[in-house]
Amino acid sequence: MTAAPEHRLILASKSKARAAVLRGAGLQFEQIGSGVDEEALKDALRAEGASVARQADLLAETKALKVSISHPGVVLGCDQMLDLDGQGLDKVSTRDDAADILRRLRGKTHILQGAIVACVDGAPVWRHLAQPRLRVRNFSEDFLQAYLDAIGEAAFESVGCYQLEGLGAQLFDRIDGDYFSILGMPLLPLMQWLRDRGSLPQ
Repeated sequence: MTAAPEHRLILASKSKARAAVLRGAGLQFEQIGSGVDEEALKDALRAEGASVARQADLLAETKALKVSISHPGVVLGCDQMLDLDGQGLDKVSTRDDAADILRRLRGKTHILQGAIVACVDGAPVWRHLAQPRLRVRNFSEDFLQAYLDAIGEAAFESVGCYQLEGLGAQLFDRIDGDYFSILGMPLLPLMQWLRDRGSLPQ
């Protein structure tokens, strides 16, 4: 059954992980990439001194707005940034850089600033910021090398070089926050908002 235009749900992202969370919860949606130049926008926001949380929020909003302007329905923009002592860490593309990031995180607590913004008719109508805190255990260098051997190029797919749903779980000794938010999709507050607006059954 096709959703009414006002309840059509669009994920403004090509993220497989976010789509899997929505699909697993039984939500019907479409995926449309936003085409936003995220690196250029992050550079501009950092030059302005924006906090890591603010960067994530504005990136999520920009993605949703860009798709919402030309597509009817509820458009979701998401962004997640790793916040280590107030500094945003980005994805890496080499094994050496992945090892450096994991060494920086070792023995410390970091925050995943996870923003989601919903837009309708080219305007934001709802937003949420999730801030789970994760403590990386004081792992050995032997473990680090074995971990990077095991995950291979998957280390380059996420900030922090880990996927909590996989081998990355072995990196941590404490997690405070919502599991879905750590995966990049604050699912529970999103579904409550969709229920409140009549897009999901109460």
